[in-house]
Amino acid sequence: MKKTKFICIAFLLGVFISLESCGPVIISSRPSHPTPPWFYPNRVVNVRYIYFPDYTIYYDLTLRKYIYLNNSGAWITVNVLPTRFNGINLRREKQIRIQDYYGNDVREYHSRVKVPIKSRRKN
Repeated sequence: MKKTKFICIAFLLGVFISLESCGPVIISSRPSHPTPPWFYPNRVVNVRYIYFPDYTIYYDLTLRKYIYLNNSGAWITVNVLPTRFNGINLRREKQIRIQDYYGNDVREYHSRVKVPIKSRRKN
């Protein structure tokens, strides 16, 4: 009995330790496509959009596309950001995980909540 109890405890401890070392766990509708290297959550997350407020760039984790506001005020959707963004290190830039919106029209979401996001940036 003691031996079985010890084996069970050792097994559970081993499982716990191995799960801790797995790294980030990401929930996505397309698990075959890896997330970009700048996105490393430290826990399970369920988000669709990441917002970079300093550059007005969204990243859609579901479609794997960047959505940004160009100089003329039009929203552009691309797979790779244009060369003018090459100097940006997205790992170090401020990121806001949009956890309350999963729709397809991030432009509408941005126009609806633009003021609260900008006010958070100033604080």
